[in-house]
Amino acid sequence: MPDTLSALMLRVQGGDQAAFTMLVRALEGPGLRLADRTLHDRAAAEDVVQTALSRLWTMADRFDAGRGSVSSWYRRMIVNLCLDRHRARRPMVAIEEATELPSQAASPEAEAIDNDQKRRLMAAMAQLAPRQRAALAMFHGEGLSVAEIAAALEATPKAIEGLLGRARMEIKALIMAQEEETQ
Repeated sequence: MPDTLSALMLRVQGGDQAAFTMLVRALEGPGLRLADRTLHDRAAAEDVVQTALSRLWTMADRFDAGRGSVSSWYRRMIVNLCLDRHRARRPMVAIEEATELPSQAASPEAEAIDNDQKRRLMAAMAQLAPRQRAALAMFHGEGLSVAEIAAALEATPKAIEGLLGRARMEIKALIMAQEEETQ
């Protein structure tokens, strides 16, 4: 698929709207998942994806296949837009409202436990720095490699490993602190 995306991007650089439509179909879903996991706000994630896709079209001539793949370039746009959006605003919704997720649990007890764990995790994630959240979302949510995340965040793989390690330790500490508060 990467070769297909590169071929499509070359056609987009030539102004081919049909190629752009195919590129949008390939990139929109993964971009929305990444933005949603990073921002924890579906409407904002949709705005970020719309902006990133618009930039793919208007800035197509800036794409250089020698510097990376189309999907890495697009992910970098998504991450940068998410970080910009985070810097521009402060959370306005209570964490309890933002972290309520529907559960697929069979019994009410299992559903309550699952919801509590998700709430604690989301509350801890919301307290992380935006780059840590983005890195965790790409690694655990999207299944990207450390090298791919490094390209998206414009960092070295070693720096990303450290970022992920610190983020995991911070989440663990935050969740443990939450558990101590409830006991």
